[in-house]
Amino acid sequence: KIRLEEEGEEGEETGAKKKRKKKKKGAAEKEKKPTAHARRLKEHLDMMKAKEEELRRQEEEAEKEAERLEEERLEKIRLEEERKQRRKEKEKERKERRKKEGTWLTKAEREKRDRAQAALEAMKQQGIIVPGQENAAQNETKPAGKVRYGNRQRKKKPQQQEEQIAEAMEDKKVTPPPPEDLKIAPTDSWELLDTPKEESVADAWDASDSEVVVEVPTAEELEEEAKKALAGVEEEVEEEEEEEEEEEEEEDEESEEEDEDDEEDDEESEDSDSSNDELDVRDRITARAVRADRTKDPNVLRAPIFCVLGHVDTGKTTILDKLRRTNVQEGEAGGITQQIGATNVPIDNIKKECAHLDMPELKIPGMLIIDTPGHESFSNLRSRGSSLCDMAILVVDIMHGLEQQTIESLNLLKKRRTPFIIALNKIDRLYEWKVMSKVPVEEAIKKQKKITRDEFEDRSKQALLQIAENGLNAKLFYENPDFKTYISVVPVSGISGDGMADLLSLACDLSQKMLGPQLVFKNVLEAMVMEVKAIHGLGTTVDIILRNGQIKEGDQVVLSGIEGAFATTVRAVLTPHPMKEMRVKNNYIQHKVVRAAQGIKICARDNMDKTLAGMPVYVAKYPEETEVLIADANKALKEELKSIKLAPEGVYVQASTLGSLEALLQFLKDSKIKYSGVSIGPVHKKDVMKASVMLQHDKEFACLLAFDVKVERDAQETADSLGVRIFTADIIYHLFDQFMGYKDELKQRRKEENRNSAVFPCRLRILPTCIFNTRDPIVIGVTVINGVLKPGTPICVPSKEFVYIGVVTSIEVNNKQIESATTGLDVCIKIENIGGDAPKLYGRHFDENDVLVSKITRESIDVLKEFFRDDMTKENWKLIVELKKLFEIM
Repeated sequence: KIRLEEEGEEGEETGAKKKRKKKKKGAAEKEKKPTAHARRLKEHLDMMKAKEEELRRQEEEAEKEAERLEEERLEKIRLEEERKQRRKEKEKERKERRKKEGTWLTKAEREKRDRAQAALEAMKQQGIIVPGQENAAQNETKPAGKVRYGNRQRKKKPQQQEEQIAEAMEDKKVTPPPPEDLKIAPTDSWELLDTPKEESVADAWDASDSEVVVEVPTAEELEEEAKKALAGVEEEVEEEEEEEEEEEEEEDEESEEEDEDDEEDDEESEDSDSSNDELDVRDRITARAVRADRTKDPNVLRAPIFCVLGHVDTGKTTILDKLRRTNVQEGEAGGITQQIGATNVPIDNIKKECAHLDMPELKIPGMLIIDTPGHESFSNLRSRGSSLCDMAILVVDIMHGLEQQTIESLNLLKKRRTPFIIALNKIDRLYEWKVMSKVPVEEAIKKQKKITRDEFEDRSKQALLQIAENGLNAKLFYENPDFKTYISVVPVSGISGDGMADLLSLACDLSQKMLGPQLVFKNVLEAMVMEVKAIHGLGTTVDIILRNGQIKEGDQVVLSGIEGAFATTVRAVLTPHPMKEMRVKNNYIQHKVVRAAQGIKICARDNMDKTLAGMPVYVAKYPEETEVLIADANKALKEELKSIKLAPEGVYVQASTLGSLEALLQFLKDSKIKYSGVSIGPVHKKDVMKASVMLQHDKEFACLLAFDVKVERDAQETADSLGVRIFTADIIYHLFDQFMGYKDELKQRRKEENRNSAVFPCRLRILPTCIFNTRDPIVIGVTVINGVLKPGTPICVPSKEFVYIGVVTSIEVNNKQIESATTGLDVCIKIENIGGDAPKLYGRHFDENDVLVSKITRESIDVLKEFFRDDMTKENWKLIVELKKLFEIM
């Protein structure tokens, strides 16, 4: 029974548990399955939220559109105000010019001229022959136009004409008949009789001016007005053709102004015409570019431009030397590229180099390869090269992996979204590498020993890992499944030539596949200045990378200069021989026309030394385009000029090219060295004279840093006589080391000059058992509590009213003299009374209970700050602060 009751209780508990589980499960299902009302409510809230977001977006767009329209309206108002201002200035200049020339007529003078003209017309209607107007009737039927004079006779001076008229008037007396019988007397002048009837007005006007006599039956006023009209006609004939055109235009403008009540409206219409002219020029340039883009032939490709980037000493120039079969790298200072260079590689050379490979069909005419410096100071040149190239070759040393400038170049390419391939250089330095330059590099690696293959795999995987750490996926080119997803890595050797053919083949293939539309040639100029060089025999030349379009001899080019944009005419267009480096001095080929893509050198007439590297090149097809292009170049120049800022005091810097100059200036800026003047080319006497100005300000800056340039003999002699130091070097950091050595030498010299004025802080405790001499000179033993004790330090006793004891002349430890004693050192010092005061005695003026300190002054503190800052520690400066309070020094 008890068992049954227990079983019943267990059954009830089990049933209760099941019921609770069912309730929980049902509640959970209810929670999981929302009701229809909740779903509708949620959908309604989502819909409302979406509508609110849509309304907010529309409001934001409407606000942006309103702001844009307001900005456009304000811009139009500003442009209109500028046009009005320019028009007023132009009108003012025109008035001033005409006043200076004497052709400006006031309102009274114009009325007087109109009255004379009216009188002349009245005389013509009455049938009177007016001097100089005999043949005018014949020309009345001809349309009005500009009179052009051919081989006209030389005019007689007004004075001579008046004399002739007076003589004729004396010979022919005027008898006034009745007004109704007004007749013209026949002319008896011999000059008029000699003049042929068929002679034109332009040939006979001079002859007919002098001998015509008009018999006027009325008063003499008609004759005077006729003379005035004649004088007006002669003045108009005397003006040259350009002056006549201007006068006609001005008279037209004046007549319009008289007809119109508002002169400003007329001026606005004129200015709108001038602004329309500028718009027409811009429209013409744009239309020419659009026309060239439409008419381009997709089958005509230009050479792709490759830029070689990487860390210093990774072998960039060595790879190109192997390709060109040259030896540029050994000819460079320190084996380091200091300038930017370009090499034109024809398609025939590429095919010859890759003869043992299965090359795809090549449509490109060749390659243009730009070599950039890898030194850290030349970041401007690397940026300039990468901004112009179509593709890049990033050179990585397999022995060192990614280095500082390699990562900088990698970020540069990522920023500009430039496609590139990686050359894993120096595989010939792998252990027991066997040279196989005439087979594909994949086969060459497979044929190496196992130890060599293992080392290659380890080092290549390490390089790929470093590339992945910089956010890029890379694979060896023969293992690359997708060239758009993974960057291709080509193992090469610039010394043995292994992998060079694979690198060229891959570069050509990828450029055709990935850059097809970009490589289509179109006749729109795209060019950039890379370097500015002074070359003996050619003067200052400009190296240009011609990316698209063409440049020909005689073109009017617009370049950006340090003082602003300027236009100049191309005298010669030069290119190096194929497979030759542009920056290496050699014989150049002169061309009439050069088409892209090419590295060219141009010689022009003037201002070439002021050209800024890295700026675009423009060509004006017509003269009126020059001003528009100069304005565009000046706009692009504003940002570039911010980088070159001269200081009032600083060194004078000179370099062979503007690119090298920019690199040197950046290096000096990073090193916090000021520069007050810059120049390009050899060092002349004038450059030394400019640098010598610093002798009056700061001798430290009275020096000239000459990077990769020649110093003329007269310049060196002038520098020696004036005391200007000239530092020359072919490597940028050697020049820096020389200047820093000079600064240290100068600083040391100034230290020695001011050593007696420098007082180092110290606090000394007297050792009572080490009193050797109590009178002058006092010889005692002391402990340096803190600070530094040096010979020449003046000593005083603050506790005895700052009594002055003397100057420390000697410091010894174990009978050996030392130059300084620091905190905690026990030394023996000798104090001498040099000032001329009464000598102080130990035991009378001070004793072992007194603390001795160095006697500092404001002058000594300033000397420490200026010349001995490096010798001071933080503890010493803290002691200086304490002593300043003690001595009450402000």
